[in-house]
Amino acid sequence: NTDGSITSSVSANAAYGFSIVTYTGAGSTQTIGHGLGKVPKMILVKKRNSAENWGVYHVGIGNGNRLSLNSTDASTSTTTWGNTTPTSSVFSVGAASLSNSSGDTYVAYCFADVPGYQRFGTYTGNGTSTGPVIVTGFKPRFILFKRTNSARSWEIYDTERSGDSNTKALYPAESASEGGNAGPIKINSDGFQPLTNSGSN
Repeated sequence: NTDGSITSSVSANAAYGFSIVTYTGAGSTQTIGHGLGKVPKMILVKKRNSAENWGVYHVGIGNGNRLSLNSTDASTSTTTWGNTTPTSSVFSVGAASLSNSSGDTYVAYCFADVPGYQRFGTYTGNGTSTGPVIVTGFKPRFILFKRTNSARSWEIYDTERSGDSNTKALYPAESASEGGNAGPIKINSDGFQPLTNSGSN
């Protein structure tokens, strides 16, 4: 893919809003083709040839911030994304070890909204046992949460382990078993609702 200033190798399924991108960093602000044909709403980047945290871009926190998939840290101000919002053809990376050190190799997993299939967004919790109702437009089967304004674990819920009233979280940034002190969520036909004052509400 030669859409960006760095030539990338891309495997993409635009219909399902997902692409896998590999590239070599240049050490200065660059653009990289992602092959989706639509704007990615979430991007996971990992350096492949040496130890480095996962970098997470999310539309809800903007191009000047990032999360780390392997960390409970809050959203952090960063140049990881070159302070530039992705377009329908490229995403940007700044002069950051996490996404673009000269000569280092990287893989990026890019996700876009697909009506009826997947959606990425943000909401503000209300801290009660009747949390906000989040409308996705379809019944979600897999939900990934991260509180962004303070340190908190990532949480995963799905319909296969506990059905539509899910009380058991998984924590992708931790080695803890499922459950723990996370609260339940209710999965609706068109979205979901957090039901306790936890990291998801």
